[in-house]
Amino acid sequence: MFFKHVRRNAAKYRKNNGLFFSSLVVAIVAFYTLLSLGDQDVMRFLKTIESDAVSKLMLLVPVVYMISLFFVFFLVYFAYRYQLDNRKKEFGLYLMLGMKRSTLFAMLMSETIWNSLISILIGLPISLLLTEGISLATAKLVGLGIIGHRISFSISAVLGTVVGFIAVQMIAMLFLSTSFSRKEPMELLRSDSPEKQVPLSTKKGWLCFGVGLMFLILAYVVGVTMLRSFDFNIVMLIIILGGGGTFILYRGMGVFIGHNIQQKSPMRSGLFTFTGRQIQENVIHQYKALAISSLLLVMALACVSFGIGVASGRGSTEVRTVDFSIDGSEQEVRRVLDSEASKSMIDVYYPMFLSRMNTNLYDNTGAALTSEPNAHDFSWAGLNSALAKLPETDLRNNMIENFSDRTGPYLISETSYNELLQAIGKEQIQLKMNQVALYTSMKDSGDFMNILNGALELGAYIEVDGQKYELLSSVYYDNVVADRKITLSSALIVSDEDYRNWVSDASTPFCWNVVLNHKVVNEKGLMQAIQLMEQNIMGTGLEYESYISGIGRNLFYTVAASYLTIYLGVLFMVIANTVIGLKYLMQQRANKHRYITLLMLGANVNELRKSARSQIRLFFALTLSVAVCSSIFAIWSMFTSFLKLPVGTSMSKVVVIAGISAILFVVIECIYIHIVEHASSREIQALRVTDRG
Repeated sequence: MFFKHVRRNAAKYRKNNGLFFSSLVVAIVAFYTLLSLGDQDVMRFLKTIESDAVSKLMLLVPVVYMISLFFVFFLVYFAYRYQLDNRKKEFGLYLMLGMKRSTLFAMLMSETIWNSLISILIGLPISLLLTEGISLATAKLVGLGIIGHRISFSISAVLGTVVGFIAVQMIAMLFLSTSFSRKEPMELLRSDSPEKQVPLSTKKGWLCFGVGLMFLILAYVVGVTMLRSFDFNIVMLIIILGGGGTFILYRGMGVFIGHNIQQKSPMRSGLFTFTGRQIQENVIHQYKALAISSLLLVMALACVSFGIGVASGRGSTEVRTVDFSIDGSEQEVRRVLDSEASKSMIDVYYPMFLSRMNTNLYDNTGAALTSEPNAHDFSWAGLNSALAKLPETDLRNNMIENFSDRTGPYLISETSYNELLQAIGKEQIQLKMNQVALYTSMKDSGDFMNILNGALELGAYIEVDGQKYELLSSVYYDNVVADRKITLSSALIVSDEDYRNWVSDASTPFCWNVVLNHKVVNEKGLMQAIQLMEQNIMGTGLEYESYISGIGRNLFYTVAASYLTIYLGVLFMVIANTVIGLKYLMQQRANKHRYITLLMLGANVNELRKSARSQIRLFFALTLSVAVCSSIFAIWSMFTSFLKLPVGTSMSKVVVIAGISAILFVVIECIYIHIVEHASSREIQALRVTDRG
């Protein structure tokens, strides 16, 4: 009988508290998705090439999980308090009818355990489907292919999710049920008195509203104009101004709403004034909850945007140019690459001629330090002259200083670079006499590339042995090797004849580049194709680097930054929306006598439901409006400071992803609003049956 009663009460709770129950299911999905990160295809792949970095990331996962549990605990505590407040009379009747306090306590804890198990039974299958979908999608995107996919079921993730989730609920319910089970029956049966409005004069209200608005504007201005990098002091100033401004703004918003109602009330009929006054009172009573929810939504939108930006920036500009860079003599390399096992897997291979110019060295006085017969005099003066014509910035000045080095630059043979461009389907370079092209690996620095392009458009040039060589107006940046064999902050692409004249080892290639057959890559997936080719090279004595290492690091940064921030963003969004909805429902329940009075005065249920819908939408709108406005400036500041998108990033892709995310955000908010409206309407409908008359 006891357990039957527990199951009936638990089912009633799930029906009447769909908002909170849905949030619990989302929390379970989020917990498992986070804890099972190490078992997903991409992470298993990363462990083979970035084991140390992945190990450090895995140490970070429990920290993020504990932070998540901390936030979810307060959500659970708050929601269960709302539930128990609604059942106070029920508990009072149980005690009046002779139920022992220990039995009441056991009943509440049993209901909590039962609902936790139901949430887990619903949430875990959804989690498994979601993680498999994520794993398949990422495996496809990074080239592992479906063949490389392995179905994963993490026992440790399941145990962590179940134990953490139930523990949070049990601890929250332990505090609450202990408090309620100790109360006397008459205390539980007594109707709650309406919450008294905190007095706030019109003058103080307008002052709070104005000061809060001013603080927020200052935070926006500081973020947009002063945050040029991740400066801790500037970030803290923005947080203090933005957070404090949000609280103060909502503190005075009730006066603003009241003024708006006074102006419009004479022109409106029906329950307009009642609806407005309810919103005003809700804001006055719940301004702290509104401010916290608004800030949580700002954090959610900023986290999700950060994750999208990192995911879009990393990899969107990474054009795969070379699959392998191999060291060795021409005879050894050709023997391995022309073998039957390798030949069918290779599209093209070619020597990459790359070396430093042989130049004369001078001391600070201009006196020659070396005097070799094949050495040359080199100068960046023509490029620096063009840079000096651009607007002065710290970066421009640093570039002028760096290009003042008289040490010979690295040179890349025109034919080698054209073979690279041809392999990736780009237009080849056509150098004329006395022309060279500028190469850099710093394509991810937008400001650097903009300044460099500006200088080239002004007619920049270099000098070799007193002869001017025009720099082409385009900067080239496609990676000349498979991974990290060499990193060229700057280099010159020169004709083959100039290359032979200007370097001392012109006949020896820096390495041999290999590009795999597109059909093999499409059939097996990029990662598996590279791994198969590695088997042919390993054991031959040749040293090599593969594209797999570079993409591994790229994937690690993407997963570490975007995955975790998007996870936190979703969690913050769930908590913020749940708090807003529950706060409104609690306030409506506390003021239900007003709805009863309106029913007695002749108002019908549909009018009350319409008024409640308007209140809910306005309540959410007040939170969302400030949050969205703040997040726009937060994202603006973020993407113009420490998260600048690399040059070449597909803006159309970023816009599409951002647009899809915005649509999902609107859909999520509409779902939450609909759930709260449904719960509110059900309570008003119940008043007609039980309380009217």
